[in-house]
Amino acid sequence: MGFYQFRTQQKLKASLDEVWDFISSPANLSKITPEYMGFIITSEYLPSRMYPGMMISYLVSPVMGIKTTWVTEITQVRDKSFFVDEQRVGPYALWHHEHHLEPIKNGVLMTDIVSYKPPLGFLGSIANSLIIRKKLKEIFDYRNNALDELFGTYQP
Repeated sequence: MGFYQFRTQQKLKASLDEVWDFISSPANLSKITPEYMGFIITSEYLPSRMYPGMMISYLVSPVMGIKTTWVTEITQVRDKSFFVDEQRVGPYALWHHEHHLEPIKNGVLMTDIVSYKPPLGFLGSIANSLIIRKKLKEIFDYRNNALDELFGTYQP
């Protein structure tokens, strides 16, 4: 029933090339995902850079350690500007994640827009209010901290 968007921004103390090189490598996703998620890439052939049409499979444990298969497709890529991943198999009725980069003074502004629809109709809407939205914020807060550790804290 419910359709939601989650948006977050982070300023990174790094060049556009450095940030793009890091986030466009699928192998780096596990470096910025909380350990409790049990995030494991299961794709057998993982190239060093993403490309449109690329499918990536994972195992994740978002709730109570229950393993779930998640498959995303990289649907759009504009070099050093943005990419989009969309869920093809997984826990959501809809998942569309835009990753945008923009050069700013002394760094890069990274904007994430997640458009999603939980499963189970009305029950999914309740789960979003009670759990899902908070969990997304927690995951992105973790990612922001991990990227700050990697690139350094942004100073205007």
